[in-house]
Amino acid sequence: MGNVVLYGATSGEVFLNGIAGERFAVRNSGATAVVEGVGDHGCEYMTNGLVVVLGSTGRNFAAGMSGGIAYVYDDQGDFSTRRCNKASVDLEPLTNPEDIEIIRSLLARHRDLTGSPRAAWVLEHWADAQPKFIKVFPHEYKRVLGVERASQVYASPIAASLVPASATAALGVQHG
Repeated sequence: MGNVVLYGATSGEVFLNGIAGERFAVRNSGATAVVEGVGDHGCEYMTNGLVVVLGSTGRNFAAGMSGGIAYVYDDQGDFSTRRCNKASVDLEPLTNPEDIEIIRSLLARHRDLTGSPRAAWVLEHWADAQPKFIKVFPHEYKRVLGVERASQVYASPIAASLVPASATAALGVQHG
């Protein structure tokens, strides 16, 4: 895919079996998307909608994001430390049953509509994959919804396995 796919999208759904270029879903204000990876500045200034990224992101993901939700499958363990701009978002683990159902349903549709082997693999290995999903939830959207800032924050299971146990407590703080 090229750059700026879904720029300013207001509605609809898209399931992309591939990696989008830079500025994917920038200023998205209502579309739902599943994509297998994005370049730099994904979901920048997003105000509404829902985005699921099944692979890596470029740098500066979620910069200025004020609404909507993104879910990122962080199989490399570096999203929270190297790829996400946390100034306006909290990063939370995927633990809410409603969120889990949304993601599993979207992944099943993505697999069925695109033939995505990646979506099929994630669904087949859900017990191992689920802890690697990050919910990207903007501070401003939480305020509007009346939701308190995260009491449970995301800590990468991959990053945690690479550092001594005494240092893992510092990895859990992902507030912006």
